[in-house]
Amino acid sequence: MKSTEVKAFGAKTNTADLEQLQIDRRETLADDVEIDILYCGVCHSDIHTVRNDWGGSQYPVVPGHEIIGRVISIGKNVSKFKEGQLVGVGCMVDSCQHCQSCKDGLEQYCENGMVGTYNGKDEHLGGHTFGGYSEKIVVDQKFVLNVPENLDTKGVAPLLCAGITTWSPLRNWNVKEGDKVGVIGLGGLGHMGIKFAHALGAKVVMITTSPGKSEDAKRLGADEVLISKDEEQMAEHAGSFDFLLNTVPVKHDINPYIGLLKRDATMVLVGAIEPLEFHGGGLIMGRKSVAGSLIGGIKETQEMLDFCGEHDIVSDIEMIDMQNINEAYDRVTSNDVKYRFVIDMQSLKN
Repeated sequence: MKSTEVKAFGAKTNTADLEQLQIDRRETLADDVEIDILYCGVCHSDIHTVRNDWGGSQYPVVPGHEIIGRVISIGKNVSKFKEGQLVGVGCMVDSCQHCQSCKDGLEQYCENGMVGTYNGKDEHLGGHTFGGYSEKIVVDQKFVLNVPENLDTKGVAPLLCAGITTWSPLRNWNVKEGDKVGVIGLGGLGHMGIKFAHALGAKVVMITTSPGKSEDAKRLGADEVLISKDEEQMAEHAGSFDFLLNTVPVKHDINPYIGLLKRDATMVLVGAIEPLEFHGGGLIMGRKSVAGSLIGGIKETQEMLDFCGEHDIVSDIEMIDMQNINEAYDRVTSNDVKYRFVIDMQSLKN
């Protein structure tokens, strides 16, 4: 298959800094959309993959799965997109399309394994996929998203991971106007959870260990802030939440949060991919649930983007040049960003 070399930024080993590389992009096939990348968000998953924290990383790693760009060319079978259109690509670029999950529009749970935007199996060129830290990308039209033109384009990029990761559980568990919703942890995910829950009409409580985050939480749309270290505050809120969105990305004690749930209510984990312990009695005594959620399908991601267009919702971001990515990684791991980095990809092309 024909391919074109393009500039990219990636890491050659798990201990190496990211540096400029040349990678191959396939020719535009009949069902493909070729995209000139304008912006790419920086996700903590990028760092985990570069550093092989989860195992299985294939090198060189070219991260980036929060991609915003404009269509350069389309294949002959493409009808939903046209040249010049503003589009996005999230965490997936392919799936089997025939298992039950794919048929249900939940490609992220593909029973044969979804293909990640980076570090996935490249069925076209062989090897593994390369992400959005690059000049352009070629993606099957089924995995390309329409981006509302009225939004701040830079701030849209993180919606394709941080946004959909928080939107999907709020919708799946039917959060609605008047519900009391707790968002646990104020970071890249948590700040989006607050914005979405507020826009859906819920009473939003930011739950944090840090009193210093109160002012920002309220700016983002929280009605109230609950300091989880304060036992008196926790007792006042016991048994009162319709839904909890737990965005904490590391191992932590979830038992105190279970006590906040009403009978039959659910806490959904979207951050911690590690063993967690909880006391069964906390669930049994109120028929409560602890569940998990992974990003979202293409259909619900498009619904999220449309909702954001209607409600003028984007991520709070800090812009960087591609050449500053290694410093940005250090700052992400030190929690020194409000709330997501976005790369101006023009800096790579110059």
